[in-house]
Amino acid sequence: MTTDDPGQVASATPPARGRSPRLGDRGLAVAFISPALLLLLAMSVFPLLWALYLSFTDYSATRGGPANFVGFGNYTAILTSAQVHTRALTTLIYVVGAVSLQTVLGFTIAYLISRRTHGRGLLTTLFLVPMMLSPVVVGLFWRFMLDAQFGVVNSMLGSIGLEQVEWLTRQRTALVSLIVVDTWQWTPFIMLIALAGLTAVPRYLYEAASIDRASEWFRFRTITLPLVWPLLLIAVLFRAIEAFRLFDLVYILTNGGPGVSTETLSFHVYKVAFLGFNTGTASAYGILMVLVVVVLTQLYLRYLNKLKEG
Repeated sequence: MTTDDPGQVASATPPARGRSPRLGDRGLAVAFISPALLLLLAMSVFPLLWALYLSFTDYSATRGGPANFVGFGNYTAILTSAQVHTRALTTLIYVVGAVSLQTVLGFTIAYLISRRTHGRGLLTTLFLVPMMLSPVVVGLFWRFMLDAQFGVVNSMLGSIGLEQVEWLTRQRTALVSLIVVDTWQWTPFIMLIALAGLTAVPRYLYEAASIDRASEWFRFRTITLPLVWPLLLIAVLFRAIEAFRLFDLVYILTNGGPGVSTETLSFHVYKVAFLGFNTGTASAYGILMVLVVVVLTQLYLRYLNKLKEG
């Protein structure tokens, strides 16, 4: 660009550009969170509120016409039913038996693996295989394994001269079989959590105990167990919640039988909702189960907080 004065250089000022609107940090946060929040409301919160409404009615999915408001009638019938008490006792026995057995076996396996220096990764991977399988696959697999006539387990018992057992068709053994199958699948979960806690224990504590010539039992009781115990309790909480709503293994292995000896609360709700089509009553079952889980979880978390503070 040239001017009249050759000693003066003209400077061109670029035209001002229009500023595009920019979102602040709060606007960006809302923009990114809103889709997930709307999806959560649509998939979780709304069905829960709708089930809460249906629990106060006599609504049935197969009956035409509007639902009639019955108040707390469904809840009263459930809480005073002897059948519900029986299913609740079955569920309690299953949860306590399965979770206790899984905790003991999982922590024992994790403790033994943590003491190894070679092959730890391979052993951990092998033990995690059952947990990676679908519960339906596990149920079908063990249903053939525990078959009274052609099952592998009875074949092994017969080969060593023992009497064959009707694992899934007798009331005394059906619930035990469910506990064993669930333990086989979910013990690796407890083992994985416990192994993470064991590997996080500071080594200098063991070195100091070795210098003081502390015994193996003393080191386990005063160092290992207190440091791993809080993490192990969290794993127990997750497993107890999962076991409380057990459905798939019961459906595949025993279908609630023989009789109702293995009919858990979740399976009973399925029968009420999809076989009896009493949607209002089934919704009341679901709300009560949610309340039980929430209350027990809060009490359990308070215990964990007291344990952490102590």
